[in-house]
Amino acid sequence: MNPIERALGILLLLGSGKLVTATALSERFQVSLRTIYRDVDRLIALGVPVEAERGAEGGYRLAKGYIQPPVALTRRETAALLIVLSVARGLRTTPLAADLETAERKLIASLPRPAQELLTNGERIVGVEPLPPDIFHDSPSIEPNAGWQEALDRFMEGLLEGRRVRFEHRNPSRQEPRAHEVEPLGVIFDRDLWYLAGRSVEADDLRIYRADRILNMEVSGLRFRPPKEFSVQALLNGAWLSRAVRRWQSEDPHGVILVNEEQARTLARDWYYRHAVFSPAGNGKVRITLTDTTQARLFPLLRWLGPGAELIEPSALRPLFAAELAAMSAAHQ
Repeated sequence: MNPIERALGILLLLGSGKLVTATALSERFQVSLRTIYRDVDRLIALGVPVEAERGAEGGYRLAKGYIQPPVALTRRETAALLIVLSVARGLRTTPLAADLETAERKLIASLPRPAQELLTNGERIVGVEPLPPDIFHDSPSIEPNAGWQEALDRFMEGLLEGRRVRFEHRNPSRQEPRAHEVEPLGVIFDRDLWYLAGRSVEADDLRIYRADRILNMEVSGLRFRPPKEFSVQALLNGAWLSRAVRRWQSEDPHGVILVNEEQARTLARDWYYRHAVFSPAGNGKVRITLTDTTQARLFPLLRWLGPGAELIEPSALRPLFAAELAAMSAAHQ
């Protein structure tokens, strides 16, 4: 923290009207008492009316009636406010919603023009998915961690500065993480997870990355111009997931199940499985192509669907599923 930032921080603390000791300021900003004394002298020299009271209960505070200048927010602080406001707007119900709108207008009006433009057009770079029905899908809760937060912060830093980011992404279907260079375009909050949307330099296409699967995110020195026509809103309502599923099905192994029409209608209402490929198979049957290929994902789905559902691919899992059903049947006879 440089002296100007520290002086501004001291000014904000003294603006509460309460006495703040030099020792408290020293501990807060992790500098010596001598440095705090110099900072206070610098504020006084600039015309800020800092009052000092001596004694055991003494300290500093601003003179009553002093009007502080507008708070100067950094780009990252502005981004943090932007995200919080966007998340709040995306909720089905928000406490004191009308007050939130007036507070937002006041906040935007008090900011410098670049920050005003950023917050006013915040919906272009931050999206929040509404919670859809979860008919059947195993989605374990994932606790945020330091790596997840770091990836999200660095991605937003690259977005705000117009710089590319580099990172490694862990794909569950691959054994090793894969390196990526991306031009950040927006972020999506969906089902308690953050997703990062950006143009992959290698693929020259829009890609979506889950923040908790990213390693070693760093902002590069290469600048880029985000496309004016891009809006993260176009990716909401499952559009981003539909794009991702189609790409996964073309690049990675996939599973296939055969179900009756009623079962197909049920899965078509699910937030995840509705993005699978549904194809008529004749005789009242529907062929569904999935990105899931593991026993842990396919067997629970087939058991839940019940009679009428058949596993087609991977064919190697068919005898294993038959043996499991036989064991369950024997246990209930």
